[in-house]
Amino acid sequence: MNPLLKTLDLPRFAEIRPDQIETALDQVIADHQAVVRSLVENEPVTFAEAWMPLERAGTAIAGVWSVVSHLHGVADSPELRAAFAAGQARLVRNHLQMMQNGALYEVLVGLSRTSEFAGLPDADRTAVEHMIRDFRLSGVALDPEKRERFGAISVELSSLTTAFGNAVLDATDAWFEHVMDESLLAGLSDSDKAMFAETARARGQAGWVVTLQMPSVNAILSFAEDRALRERVYTASGTRASDRGPHAGQFDNSERIAGILALRREAAALLGFADPVAWSLATKMASGAGDVLAFLRDLGRRAKPAAEREFAALAAYAAEHLGIGDLQPWDVAFVSERLRKSRYAVDEQEVRAYFPVENVITGWQDLLDRLFGIRMVERRDLAVYHPDACYYDVTDEDGEVFAGVYLDLHSRPGKRSGAWMAQARPRLNDGDVRRVPVAYLVCNFAPRAEGNPSLLSHREVVTFLHETGHCLHHLFTRVDRPDIAGTNGFEWDAIELPSQLMEDFAWDRQVLRGMSGHYRTGASLPDPLFDRLLAARQFLSGMFIVRQVEFALFDLLLHLGTLGTDPMEVIEAVRDEVAVIHPPGWHRFPHAFSHIFAGGYAAGYYSYLWAEVLAADGFQRFAEAGLIDRPTAEKFREEILSRGASRPAAVSFRAFRERDPDPQAMLVRRGLTQDPVHAPS
Repeated sequence: MNPLLKTLDLPRFAEIRPDQIETALDQVIADHQAVVRSLVENEPVTFAEAWMPLERAGTAIAGVWSVVSHLHGVADSPELRAAFAAGQARLVRNHLQMMQNGALYEVLVGLSRTSEFAGLPDADRTAVEHMIRDFRLSGVALDPEKRERFGAISVELSSLTTAFGNAVLDATDAWFEHVMDESLLAGLSDSDKAMFAETARARGQAGWVVTLQMPSVNAILSFAEDRALRERVYTASGTRASDRGPHAGQFDNSERIAGILALRREAAALLGFADPVAWSLATKMASGAGDVLAFLRDLGRRAKPAAEREFAALAAYAAEHLGIGDLQPWDVAFVSERLRKSRYAVDEQEVRAYFPVENVITGWQDLLDRLFGIRMVERRDLAVYHPDACYYDVTDEDGEVFAGVYLDLHSRPGKRSGAWMAQARPRLNDGDVRRVPVAYLVCNFAPRAEGNPSLLSHREVVTFLHETGHCLHHLFTRVDRPDIAGTNGFEWDAIELPSQLMEDFAWDRQVLRGMSGHYRTGASLPDPLFDRLLAARQFLSGMFIVRQVEFALFDLLLHLGTLGTDPMEVIEAVRDEVAVIHPPGWHRFPHAFSHIFAGGYAAGYYSYLWAEVLAADGFQRFAEAGLIDRPTAEKFREEILSRGASRPAAVSFRAFRERDPDPQAMLVRRGLTQDPVHAPS
């Protein structure tokens, strides 16, 4: 049997080949279409007969595609990429064919009007109601000509967004700088240089190789004393997939951006929305673009004075102590690290030495045990797709396996940048079928090098806990309807609540000590270094906030179209309003902004800041209870993590916090003014 079709089992990665994707999709799509035909012909009115066959067929498709999508993200190849693109287009067409099927829509509407439906569990009713809503948002009520056009747009958008992400990956992998003179790497740690040497060895070269993988870029921009090298790396990274830079035009996303925006506007108009933002917000917490813009601009207004002071301090320090009289964007991270070290005696290289990845994982396991009473048991009997990856059973205190997680933590060629969680398998509780939820937790930390461990910065520890929050949202679900379990169906502007809440545990002394162990001596993170790290927590916080506001406003205003449709004109206008760092005119940030052009954050990037209000206030409940508090963790698990989208996020938050969110916690978290702001609701 095609291994991709074993969707009730863990993926059999060792047996999977790109040429199996088409035949697997043939089977699951045909099965799905047969279910749709049967429902339309028979018009059942019970939940068991009208909903469950559709759910089972959809779960089978998701089971195939989650494996393919994951491999496309972490182990790309030309053959896999081609098969992924073809399969994605097929799935979009099949999904639209279902979601625009008026007869099927009427079957579900009929189900929702039965007396049985009113007595169903909340999750069952919510799953059906969400799908009825999604039918409407997919154009089921359009006349045939418009419905056909909407379908064509959806297929083309899928193709363009996939191509956008591929171009960013290709541009990232294409550039490198071969270094033969070690003096060019002055300022870098031994572990960073070992990373570059390992990259060179993997390419069959002597010396060191600098790439555009994020650990490489961060190391150069933060620590390399050679200013010209920093500028070259910044230029290559900031012009990826564009009409400028060392690969100008080769992977250019300019036309794809224009096409994506035009198609989103047309699709929104077909559905009766004023713009893509209104379309996006139809399924989110925020009530309208005006509320989001007011929230972002208010936050930007509060943060910008602090950001301006911070940037002035950087410029003054650079001029006085580093001989840099004209502070440029490629200097900012480097000068920031030097100023942080001078002001707080925090040396990032010193901090990293205490966080070998193995120690971080051990401390992570202990934290989850102390908070939730769960244990991570590594399975060595399962085939994985790369030596970097491993698999853990997640067990409760009685040793019962209730979930699973794949960890894949290191950067490498063919793996897209960033960090993310994705569903590998959903929770299933259907008749005789019982399956536990399984997640992928993916990061891009520095790879291990010969004789040198992978050392994490404190920021990377924060990132690891962030993705852990997303994982827990999936793994702890008690919802039996996969479409609304875990992160599925959860309002996108609340999706970062669990992840950002978990970040704050990275600022606790005992948690960090438990994750640490000096890679040479084994010593835990010393109290004086933790104290200095904590004192520096809000260092450059204003600059961080205005940068996030810049991204979010750019996304929103570009999709609103009020400032035009040229992404470079829009980003410059936004920077004039909120930014304190202005990149050179040749910089092409939009061309690699995968979050909104190849991910799920289109007209929704504001979600990070919106959800931070919820997360910061939610974490205060832990702080008030003494932080590592099992009853609080259990309430968090019960009221938010286990509920998925079976009820609105605002309701789940209120059940956990026992009141509406208080935005003051976010202001305190970021060191901003204490004046109140409007809270998400």
